[in-house]
Amino acid sequence: MDNSICQVYEDEIQSLEEEIKLLAEKYEDNQQESTFFSDEEILMSIKSFQREFQGQSKGHESPSDLKAQLESLETDLSFLMKFTGIQFTSHSKKTVEKTTNRTVQKHRLSGNCHSLSFQLEFQLLEMQNKENVSAVITDLSIIMESGEDSDVSKFVSSTEEQGNLLTFFRSLSSYAEWYEHRRCTFLHFK
Repeated sequence: MDNSICQVYEDEIQSLEEEIKLLAEKYEDNQQESTFFSDEEILMSIKSFQREFQGQSKGHESPSDLKAQLESLETDLSFLMKFTGIQFTSHSKKTVEKTTNRTVQKHRLSGNCHSLSFQLEFQLLEMQNKENVSAVITDLSIIMESGEDSDVSKFVSSTEEQGNLLTFFRSLSSYAEWYEHRRCTFLHFK
């Protein structure tokens, strides 16, 4: 009888030791995850969360206000897509590097403008100092169906070198609109 009681206690001790081991591993994993963020980043996140929570509890924006804002943004987006002809079909963002004053994110965009499809891949380098934040586009890569048009290839190459997305989208909008007109005209004569 003593052996059976001892065995029960030993089993219980072993079970508790395994539980302690699992909890210790979990604790180490949590510690490793938290070391990726500096104390300043954690405090800023906490303060941001508190502001959001206080804003929600005070009821600054009701659900109807948010719904109206969303409808307004959707209307604006629809107008811009009709106006420019640019429609994004997918976007992905991945943070490559993050420090206290520097963030590097890799973006992938794909979409079409009128009947031309395009894909963009670039890195966005954001540097923050005390007064402001500056952003620079690096490693811009553009894939576009241009057919045999060498002018489009030259334009894409120069845009990739300059890293100027605004110029690319402005030019793409104009070019794609006239490309569509030419295509329809040639189809009419066939």
